[in-house]
Amino acid sequence: MWVAHYDWMHVNITLVGGSDGLVMVDSHGSAAQARIVADDVRRLGAGPLTALVNTHEHWDHHFGNATMVEQFGEMPVHATEWARDHVEESAQRTFEDFEQRVDDPRREEVLATTLHLPDRTFSSAVQLDLGDRAVELIHPGRGHTAGDLVVRVPDADVIVGGDLVEESDPPFIGDDSWPLEWPGTLDLVVGLMTDDTIVVPGHGKVVDKDFVQDQRIELGIIAETIRDLASRGVPESQALDVGEWPWERERLVSAVRLGYAHLPRGQKRLPMA
Repeated sequence: MWVAHYDWMHVNITLVGGSDGLVMVDSHGSAAQARIVADDVRRLGAGPLTALVNTHEHWDHHFGNATMVEQFGEMPVHATEWARDHVEESAQRTFEDFEQRVDDPRREEVLATTLHLPDRTFSSAVQLDLGDRAVELIHPGRGHTAGDLVVRVPDADVIVGGDLVEESDPPFIGDDSWPLEWPGTLDLVVGLMTDDTIVVPGHGKVVDKDFVQDQRIELGIIAETIRDLASRGVPESQALDVGEWPWERERLVSAVRLGYAHLPRGQKRLPMA
C-alpha cells in the first residue's frame, strides 16, 4: 500500500496493490492535479491501475476520475449508492462556487473538469478481489455525508477513512453532514480496528486508532451539547453562544443548524422566554 499526500487541500490519495493490479482511493480535485497523480503512479511502477474508489461525493475526492480513465483506460469506479446519486448535484454546487471565485488561482482548472460518475455501487458493504488480497468497502453510517465509505485492507491492518477522519483540520461539518450520527458512525469504524491499525484520513497525516477515538470524542461532545441545549429550550440562534464547544464556534454553524433540524420533536423543548 502507498499513500501520497498532496499540498493542495492536504488531500491523500491511496493505492492498494494486489496481484491483479492497483486500486486507487480518491482521485483529487481537478484534471490538472489528477495528471500529476497519474504520473506519480507511473513512477511508482507497482502495476496497472485497475479500479477507482470514491470515498464520497465531494469534488476534491473525485474530480480526477475522468483523467484516471483517460490515462489508464476504462476501469470500474466504486462508491456508495448515495454518493453516486448525489455526485452531479454536489459538483454543480462546486462549479457555481468556483464561477464566483474570480481571483482563485485554481478556478479555471476546477471549471475545466469533466465528471466521470461511479458505476459500481453498494449500500452496506462489498469486497474487491485483487487476486492475492481482499479489499473491503464499508458504509458505516452517516457522518461527513450520508454516503461515506471506508476502505479496509485486513491483511495490512489499514483503514482509509475518507473525510470521516481528518488530520489537517477538525473534520468539516458542512451543509450535507449528519453531526448527531457521526459519533456513532465512527464507533463502527473504530470497531473495525485493532490497536495497531494505520488510518489514512481524507486530509492530513496518517494517524492511528487513538487519534480516531479522540476525534470521535470531540464529535460526540458536539452532538451531546446540541441535544442538551435543545432539551433545555435554548433556541438554535443562541446555541453557539451558550454551549461549551471543543472547536471554534465558526466551525460549528452548520453543526448546530443541522443538529437542531435532525433532532426528533420529543427531544426539543419550546425556546425559553
